[in-house]
Order: sequence, then C-alpha cells, then structure tokens
Amino acid sequence: MYQFFVEDTDVAEQIITITGSDVNHIKNVLRMKSGEKVRISSKSGQNYYCQLADIGEMTVTAEILSEEAADTELPCRIYLFQGLPKNDKMELIIQKAVELGVTEVIPVAMKNCVVKLDEKKADSKVKRWQSIAESAAKQSKRSMIPEIRMPMTYREALEFAKELDINLVPYENERGMTATKEAIEAICPGQSVGVFIGPEGGFDEAEIRAAREMGMQPITLGKRILRTETAGFTTLSILMYHLESSVVTVRVSELLRSV
Repeated sequence: MYQFFVEDTDVAEQIITITGSDVNHIKNVLRMKSGEKVRISSKSGQNYYCQLADIGEMTVTAEILSEEAADTELPCRIYLFQGLPKNDKMELIIQKAVELGVTEVIPVAMKNCVVKLDEKKADSKVKRWQSIAESAAKQSKRSMIPEIRMPMTYREALEFAKELDINLVPYENERGMTATKEAIEAICPGQSVGVFIGPEGGFDEAEIRAAREMGMQPITLGKRILRTETAGFTTLSILMYHLESSVVTVRVSELLRSV
C-alpha cells in the first residue's frame, strides 16, 4: 500500500486533500484510480487508512476509512549527529537512518571532515537530503518525515545536544563492551537520544574531550574499525532493537498485571 504525507490542515473530518508533487506521482507515475486504498500520515504523525475519491489536475482527495494508531515510530526521539562524509555517502546515511527510525539528522562539520560546505552549497544539499528523507519515510511506512537540519559546527552540535536526555559517542579508541551494553540498556522509552558519528578521519581527540566534558558517553561498537556510515547504521540498529524490545516487554508486563 502506498504512503503519502500531508499537512495537518489538509485533513478534514472525513476527507484528506493531497497537493503538490504527489498529485503527479499518483496520477501519472503510479497511475492510480479512484477507489484504490492508500495510507496517509499528517505531519503531526497521525495515520489514516484511506480510499482515493477524486484524482484531479491539481489535487487528489481521499476518503478516510479509518484512523490508525501511530505504531511505526520508535518510543524515543533519536538525533543523528553525522560528521560530514565525502562524496554522496550522506545520501545513503540519511536514507538508512530514516528507515531505522531516526527523528532528525544533523550534519556536523568536524575537524577531520574533508567536505567543506559554504551556505549556498549547504542549502542546496539540505534540500536534496530532505527529499531523500521523505522518500525513505514513505518507503518504510514512517508516521512522520524526519527533519534534516542545516550543517552545524561541532561546538553548535554539542550545545544542541545538551538539551537531550542521553548522548552516545561511538569512538574507535573506546574499550569495554560491558559499558556499551549498560549505556544502551539504560535508555528508556520517552527519552531523547543523541548519537554522534565521526567522519572518515574519525574524531579528533579534542572533540572527544569536549564531549566528555559535556557529560556525553563514548562507547565502543566492537574490536573492528567501522566506516562512518557503518558506525551510524550499527548504533541505530542496536537502539531500534533495544527500544522495540523494551516496548514489547512493558506491554507483556501490563497484560500479566491485568490478569
């Protein structure tokens, strides 16, 4: 079933109006017809099971058949602070991070980053990255489109992360999987979690010192050195498993108490 996103203002009592590029996609690419079923999510994360009613030149209207529970999102808000990588790696990172449940992606200019973006290039890149995030959100049936922020300096990223509940920093020189396990298992549903990933050249030692001074927790992902994209995917996958397993455990406990 195809997935589309609309603004909250596009949702009426029983009708949802789709506008913009999705109209052409529905009409001329997918060649959908009235009566076909679709899943539509509002920007606030509400999901609707709908039936296409009218396919026009500028708008598509869909009749709401039922309102679905927002059950495709992780129970934590996860912020990926990604050191700017070379070439087009950021596109792959964003696509997979969205599939794995990230809430926001913040590109970060770190000391060992090869890529340097001026304001004009950054604005163009972010628009492209946001489009990739939207496509990935549709493909993975997300209930919301993760935001791709404008690139920050490392210091700006640290200040932003101060407002989050927990910040993890996978670092190749950190040791001790027991500490990583304890850090992950301490994360509870409802918390906000920052994940800092270094660029191809890794973190500078001064950046790690600054992270520690801010109360962030460097962790290890194992004995092998991972590429920047692999480190992010690995951390997000571990978090996804832990958080979704935690929700199942809580629900089972609640059922047992109610018996």
